[in-house]
Amino acid sequence: MGDLLLVRHGETEWSRSGRHTGWTDVPLTAHGREEARRLAPLVRSLRVRAAFASPRQRARETAALIGLTDVRIDPDLQEWDYGGYEGITTARIQRERPQWFLFTDGVAPGPPEHPGESPEQVGARADRMLAKARAVPAAGEEVVVLVSHGHFLRVLAARWLGLPASAGALFRLGTGALCRLGTEHERPVIAGWNVRPAA
Repeated sequence: MGDLLLVRHGETEWSRSGRHTGWTDVPLTAHGREEARRLAPLVRSLRVRAAFASPRQRARETAALIGLTDVRIDPDLQEWDYGGYEGITTARIQRERPQWFLFTDGVAPGPPEHPGESPEQVGARADRMLAKARAVPAAGEEVVVLVSHGHFLRVLAARWLGLPASAGALFRLGTGALCRLGTEHERPVIAGWNVRPAA
């Protein structure tokens, strides 16, 4: 297969304030739209074989703004289900659980329709998404693009490298950023990470 291009959606009000945003369908801010538009020339310079996006509007709008067409919406690209921590900042959570860390501790249970996910469950979704991307016939310089969310893409990168889902903690990823996963000597590598064009 070709390389994978990961795109984190542009800024939202919740991402700007540090609120955990899983299923809540928060739109992009004006700045978030501009972040996405700045990525368009980079995406246009590539040969895109296929594109997938999370069903959340912030990801779908980012996909459109960077110029992707024929985007396949896939629920496996949704952000971590934060359960009872949806909409809450890390600082607030740590007032009650001082040592809490998402990538190792998971989340508090949420409502029945959004009970929350463990790191391992997010890792299993990432594995499914990687299998779908690998099934796309791509050759040479063609890439498969995945437009998704920060924590999920960090876990996906860890799984690409054969690391546990918790290793996603090692990969900081800003809004409106590109990452490239590839291979070297047939071994998985990170070819580019957290690329954000200058304003």
